[in-house]
Amino acid sequence: MDRFDRYWIGILIGLLLPALFGLIYIDMMGLWYALKELQFDRGTILNKLLLVSVFPDLALIFVFYTTDTWRLAKGVLVGSMPYIIASVLVSL
Repeated sequence: MDRFDRYWIGILIGLLLPALFGLIYIDMMGLWYALKELQFDRGTILNKLLLVSVFPDLALIFVFYTTDTWRLAKGVLVGSMPYIIASVLVSL
């Protein structure tokens, strides 16, 4: 596992996994119509979508910390920060 303990791999995972999970969530919950019609009210659906998409990153951070891959965990945390900041900004 030491060969994968790289900071940049964690950042890539942290940026790509929430986007992928968000697309899966949109598809499963049937939100494509709301997305197409731009019916996202400020601070409601979009905020929840951003927060739900960060959950896999938080689970991965826990797994990486328990396996002592510190750089990978820090990279995932840094990669998930844009989603967390966007969620806070949307809710204001």
